[in-house]
Amino acid sequence: MSDFLWFEGTPILPVFSTPECLREIHDEFLMKDDDAVILTYPRSGTTWLIQIVCLIQNKGDPKFIQSVLPWELSPWIEIDSLYSLIKNKKGLCLFTSHLPFQHFPKSFFSSKAKVIYLIRNPRDVLVSGYFFKNQTKFVKVSKSLEEYMGWFLDGNVMFGSWFEHTRAWVSMRERENFLLLSYEELKKDTRGTIEKICQFLGKNLEPEELDSVLKHSSFEVMKESMPDYERFPEEHVSKKVQFLRKGICGDWKNHFTTAQAEAFDKIFQEKMKGFPPGLFPWE
Repeated sequence: MSDFLWFEGTPILPVFSTPECLREIHDEFLMKDDDAVILTYPRSGTTWLIQIVCLIQNKGDPKFIQSVLPWELSPWIEIDSLYSLIKNKKGLCLFTSHLPFQHFPKSFFSSKAKVIYLIRNPRDVLVSGYFFKNQTKFVKVSKSLEEYMGWFLDGNVMFGSWFEHTRAWVSMRERENFLLLSYEELKKDTRGTIEKICQFLGKNLEPEELDSVLKHSSFEVMKESMPDYERFPEEHVSKKVQFLRKGICGDWKNHFTTAQAEAFDKIFQEKMKGFPPGLFPWE
């Protein structure tokens, strides 16, 4: 995987991040108690969660959300060009991150800043990542799903191993300022999960405001209001890229062979052992 720069064991894209910036984020960035972070492993529903949280903060009003890009609504802290916006912002700050536990700002662990961590069935994460990354120009294109699966299982994809990323962050689930959600839960009970997010963030919405959050964060509305390729610089993606592809659970079943599914299950059980039954809703 020659596309990546390996930073302390984690593959990153030099076109977006530098070791110097990542060290500063970890060592020097001071998180405030009223900051909020949307934290995910890539292709786990990040854009959807950003839309929901920003709509909640704006009491369901979609005007501002529809006028700016997702990375302007909630900038990615690990992207050099966006980090400067975050560190210089005064007052409450909402930002997004895919950073593994060991690279996250160390100031978070002694703060009251709130983190929402969204997990998704890694099989669907793998399939979504395969289709998305094969339409981009900044990573090596895999020849097949089987080849990409090998990279994924070895952690040779952006931000490293899903298993390590998830194990570390899920271990924080008992903290009062950490909310663990799943993509599957969000699909199954969107209203109930949005109400849970509101409670966590201390936001009280009127019924009509909650209805608006639901409406304007639906896959159909987001897909229509967010033209895919127009949202990315041409040097990074093809004009056929689908940032929002299907937005469903279980698509992996349409792509895994029986042998691949069995092999993945075995590795999942080995790498994720020790967590209580039922923690992962796709098991």
